[in-house]
Amino acid sequence: MIKIDEIIIVEGKYDKIKLKNFIDGVIIETNGFRIFKDKKKQQMIKELSKTKDILVVTDSDSAGFMIRNFLKSIIPTEKIKNVYMPEILGKEKRKTQQSKEGLLGVEGISDDIIIKCLEKYLTVKEPDNLPKITKAILFADGFSGFDNSKTKREILLKKLDLPKYLSVNSMIDILNTLINFDEYKELISEVDNEMKVYKNT
Repeated sequence: MIKIDEIIIVEGKYDKIKLKNFIDGVIIETNGFRIFKDKKKQQMIKELSKTKDILVVTDSDSAGFMIRNFLKSIIPTEKIKNVYMPEILGKEKRKTQQSKEGLLGVEGISDDIIIKCLEKYLTVKEPDNLPKITKAILFADGFSGFDNSKTKREILLKKLDLPKYLSVNSMIDILNTLINFDEYKELISEVDNEMKVYKNT
């Protein structure tokens, strides 16, 4: 696994799954063109770009370039790095037919080729000993596994101006990028206070 410092943006969940095979870092999906109207996700990307560089890894077709151009409008130029995949004709195994332009998307390109394209842009992250927010910690703090966990997650995400639909795994990546462990603990106290008000209404 390659542990990286940048944030990677891809088009869809299968691209994310592909990169997660060999990348240890934050990977965000645009959900295709949905990013154009998803104000919460746009805001999240803007906030992340304040502290991290953004690597845009979209398909090499016209749709991929439309998404790249849109991201340029919300991410400062000095914070964005465009990583281009080679134009390779083919079809992904899960699909019944080729894309309109007949090109493989990120999910269909071999790991070796993707790594080679990424290498010159990546900053390999050195391991640190600082406490991290983990799935076990989120469970212990009531953000998963309980009847009211969904409400608690939504309150926490709202406080950070993050999309409420983030999964627990995505939350872990984003939280560890935006805040440190002490800031997380302060937020827990605020969330718990709001939960008391919620229960009494």
